[in-house]
Amino acid sequence: MTKKKNKSMIQRRLIPTYVFLIIVSFVSVFPFYWMVSAATNQSIDVARGRIVPGTYALQNFQNLISSQNLGGAMGNSFKYAILQTVLALFVCSLAGFGFELYHDKAKDTLFTILLLAMMIPQVATMIPLFKMMSTAGLLNSMWGFVLPAISTPFLVMFFRQNSRSFPLDTMEAARIDGLSEFGIFIRMYMPMMKSTYAAAAVITFMNAWNSYLWPKVVLTQSDAQTMPMLIANLSSGYTIDYGRLMMGVLFCSIPTMVVFFVLQKQFAEGLTGAVK
Repeated sequence: MTKKKNKSMIQRRLIPTYVFLIIVSFVSVFPFYWMVSAATNQSIDVARGRIVPGTYALQNFQNLISSQNLGGAMGNSFKYAILQTVLALFVCSLAGFGFELYHDKAKDTLFTILLLAMMIPQVATMIPLFKMMSTAGLLNSMWGFVLPAISTPFLVMFFRQNSRSFPLDTMEAARIDGLSEFGIFIRMYMPMMKSTYAAAAVITFMNAWNSYLWPKVVLTQSDAQTMPMLIANLSSGYTIDYGRLMMGVLFCSIPTMVVFFVLQKQFAEGLTGAVK
């Protein structure tokens, strides 16, 4: 009887916590629900604030593909984001591996200078980067989009911090077995740091997919536009078709949500520096 009473008291104490979590969950999910709902309504209904799903999803989709090159923009975004993610993971993880496991005073000084680069706003680097890409003939190309972002101070720092949990005894054993330093990185470091790579992949892919300012500067041709640029085109003009706009936003949001939900477990482990 006492146990049941204690259990009942604990459950009553948890009621405010559950109510709070329900409210926070609703507030978090509502913007996504409104986006989906708006994508199925007419523009006038969206402007009036209607939140109930409508029956104009197909019409909004047809208006979208008839006015914009949706397939080309999606293809460009996937191509740019995947290539940037793969290159950034390799370059930044190699740098973080070297800075932490082979560090000395000179490397620590260089790493400090690298961290100072995080304080420089991106806008301040736009003009020199544009001149570099223009001189190299990389405007309106995949490499013009990707190259400036394959090595970022944040990712290098992220991999360096997580490399501290990499067991040094494993490296010594590999060296005794005759494995080269690069072989240790490829065959031992990368498999053991899978969670860190997953977390970094989510961050890098989302940043590359949602990037707007630099692609707007370096990609001037319409056939090279990405999804954020397509959304910007939909929201320009004197009259905005909100149903078509929200349909485009929905298509732009789905890939990042899929990537996050697929890798969410590894993402959480990678943020804590887990080593497998």
